[in-house]
Amino acid sequence: MYLTLDVGQTGALFGRLIKSETSTRMLRGVIPYVAAGAGVLFVGYCIYFDKKRRSHPDFMKNLRKKRMEQKAREAQKASSFPMPPINDQSAMQRFFLEQIQQGETALSMGSVDEGVKHFAVAVSVCGQPNQLLQVLQQSLSPTVFLRLIEILPSVQSKFKTMAASRSSFGREIEEELE
Repeated sequence: MYLTLDVGQTGALFGRLIKSETSTRMLRGVIPYVAAGAGVLFVGYCIYFDKKRRSHPDFMKNLRKKRMEQKAREAQKASSFPMPPINDQSAMQRFFLEQIQQGETALSMGSVDEGVKHFAVAVSVCGQPNQLLQVLQQSLSPTVFLRLIEILPSVQSKFKTMAASRSSFGREIEEELE
């Protein structure tokens, strides 16, 4: 039951062991160079692709178009409430009532921030904001009313800029028609 190896077999076994150690050492030396080469090739491809993309004739036009679309999307997100025509009193009244109703609905569903936003828009549109604020102070909880007071200046400034841009846009159209 003893394993007997002759000298020839032991030499071959020892030779294989030495060969595997040298190949492992050799691989350890080659792997960093292969990784560095792959990194250099990747960076080179990125530079080539970027140069090709920038040299395209429509690159700047497409870039401007994308930026304008993105600004339009951001502006639309910022003004998530559609503003009715300022001159139409009945449309403004409907808008005011819709904002009050949406604020009440949002608060009843538990969405405090959305409800406060709708109430702030309603206060911004209202002809008598002080009286509306007094009514809201009596009907809303103190924490919700404080949120309304905090958000009100920013909503009013957004609403004023939107109203000013609409009125100036309307004047430009009227001037062009004349």
